[in-house]
Amino acid sequence: MQSACSTTTPIIVTDVSANTSSSTDTGLPALLLASTSPRRRELLSQAGLTFQVVSPGPSGGVDESPLAGEAVAHYVARVARDKALAGQTEAQRLGLPAWPVLGADTTVTLDGRILGKPADAAEATAMLESLSGRTHQVLTALCLVGRHGERAVTSVSEVRFRALSAVEVAAYVGSGEPYDKAGGYGIQGRGALLIEHLSGSYSGVMGLPLHELGELLRALAPLETP
Repeated sequence: MQSACSTTTPIIVTDVSANTSSSTDTGLPALLLASTSPRRRELLSQAGLTFQVVSPGPSGGVDESPLAGEAVAHYVARVARDKALAGQTEAQRLGLPAWPVLGADTTVTLDGRILGKPADAAEATAMLESLSGRTHQVLTALCLVGRHGERAVTSVSEVRFRALSAVEVAAYVGSGEPYDKAGGYGIQGRGALLIEHLSGSYSGVMGLPLHELGELLRALAPLETP
C-alpha cells in the first residue's frame, strides 16, 4: 500500500516474465506494471497474466504528496494515473513492448484522514490504536494507459478491526510488518489476525483488485487484438 507522505519515485525496469506475447492464456492483454510492490506482482502472477515491471525506485519521478484539501478518492486516482503515465514514458524510452501500462495506488483512510506508511514504531502504534475496534476504508485506484487512451477504476473496501490490546499492538509492531504498508498493517500477513470483518475486495486491500483489473482488461482486449 502506498504512503501519503511526501515521496517521489523514479522509474526503473525489471523483467519478470519470459513470455513476450501480447496476450495470455486468460485471453486478456499483457501489461506493464508501474509498481515495485511484491504483492502486486504476486497477484498478477496468481491471475496468470503476462506482465513486465516498469517499477518505481527509492527516489525521484512520481510525487505522491497529497494536494491541499484534496479528497482521498481524487488523491489515490491521481497518483495511480501519474504512475501509469511515468511508466509509459519510461517504457517508450527503453523500447519495451507497447503493452498497456498499469498504475496502482492504495490508500487507507479513517475519518477522512489518510494513513500512510508509518515512519517508526511510535507512528505504527498510534495508527493501530486508532484503527482498533473501528471500521476504516481502503481505496485502491487502477489506471491503464496505452495506445487506445486511458481507463481507470477505484475499488473501495471497508475493513473493521477487532479491539486490540496494548500487548497485541506492541507485538505486531515488533514483528516489523507495519512499516512498508499504508495504514500500518498487511491483510496478507499477520495483520489478518487483527481484522474482524471485510466488506469489499481482499485483493484490493492487498493493493490490486483483480476483479476490477479483469474488467478493465476485458474492455481493452478487443482493441488490442491485431
